[in-house]
Amino acid sequence: MTIKGILVTLLAPMHDHMANGGEKILGNASSIKRRPDGRVYISGQMQRHALFSALDRLNADDEQRADTYVSNGDGVTNLVERDLRADLGGFLQTKKDQYSGRRTAPLSATPAVARQSSEVKPDLLVRLKMLAGNDEAAKTQALATREFSQRDEMLMSFFIDVSAVGIRKRFRYEDEMHVGTEYVKHVAEDERKRRIRLALEATAALTDYANQARNAASGEPQQVLIVFDTRLSRKASRYFMEGTKPAEQENILQELEARGAAYFLGDDTTAEGDSVDAAYRRALEFLAANPLYDPNPAGALQTTAQFEKNAG
Repeated sequence: MTIKGILVTLLAPMHDHMANGGEKILGNASSIKRRPDGRVYISGQMQRHALFSALDRLNADDEQRADTYVSNGDGVTNLVERDLRADLGGFLQTKKDQYSGRRTAPLSATPAVARQSSEVKPDLLVRLKMLAGNDEAAKTQALATREFSQRDEMLMSFFIDVSAVGIRKRFRYEDEMHVGTEYVKHVAEDERKRRIRLALEATAALTDYANQARNAASGEPQQVLIVFDTRLSRKASRYFMEGTKPAEQENILQELEARGAAYFLGDDTTAEGDSVDAAYRRALEFLAANPLYDPNPAGALQTTAQFEKNAG
C-alpha cells in the first residue's frame, strides 16, 4: 500500500508526577495542569517538546543522519533539508517577505489527558541552606509546595501527514488570485522514510517532561495502536478513550481494514497478542517495505535557498 498518513495513539501510566506543571499560582506554590473535570493533562506543546527531544537523541545515534540535526525549539531554522524540527515541526519566520517563511507541521500531537479523574495532592519541598558556623541562626530554610498526581493512565496521540515530510508547497498567483500549487522536494525518498522512522520510534521514547528531570517521569507506552493509512484520518485516536466500547473499537479496526489501511496493536498488560515492543518492530518492518505517498514523484530536489529564490 501507499502510506499517506500515520497515526500513533497510546496509553502511558504515570505515577507521582507533574509532567506538565510549574505554573505559579500563589508565590512558591507550583500547580499541575488540570481540566475542569479533574483530569490532569499535558499540553500539546509539551508533548511536542518531549517528542522532539527523543527525536534529537535518535537522530544523533543514527549512522545515516549525514549533516541533519534537530534545532532547539527557540531557534528553529527554515532549512527543511537539514533541520528535522523545521521539516517535521514547522516554523513561522515573520521577517520573511515570501510565503516560504511559514510551514505547517507535518507532525502533530494531541495533549495527553488522564483517562479518569486524577488524585492530586500538594507536596512540601524544603531547601536547607547551611551557612558557615554551627549557630542555629545561620541555618535558613526556603519552603515551597508543588502539586503532584498520584497515578494516571495518560492517553496521547501523534499524527504524521506523509505528503508534507521533506516537501513544501509553493503557490502561484496571478492578479492576486491563486492559480496553481507546486510541490517542491527538499530530500530524497530514503531520507523521507528515515525521518518518519525516527518520528515513529520517538513516540515510544518520551521521557523529557517539565520539572521531571529528577523524577524519571515516562510517557513510554503500555498499550499502543499504530495505523498506516491510505488517507489522512485521526479517527483511530478514539480507540483507547475512556468510554469507547468494544463494539466501537472493533468498528474502527474494520473501517481501517475496509480501506486497505494497516494497523498494529501492542499491549504489555496481557500475554495475548503482541507486546508494545513487538507492535513497534512489526510497524517499522511494514514502513520499510511500503512506499510513501509523494505528491511530486518526478520533482527535482531543491535547497531552501533555491526554493526561496524561485518564489521571489
